[in-house]
Amino acid sequence: MEIGEVRKLTDHELDDRLREAKQDLWQARFALSTRQLKDYSQIPATRRTIARILTVKRERDTAPRSAE
Repeated sequence: MEIGEVRKLTDHELDDRLREAKQDLWQARFALSTRQLKDYSQIPATRRTIARILTVKRERDTAPRSAE
């Protein structure tokens, strides 16, 4: 998932995608430990996806609010 795609998501969608990505990472690590994982590049790719999502969430949290 590219950063442009992540920025288009709503906050609720970001939370859902983050939960899914963390679960995918856990499953990949489990498969790696049991020697069932065939594609090792899945782990760093999932970690980068998590980092992108957290970056966008942080940007939104620290962005200045418009006049309220």
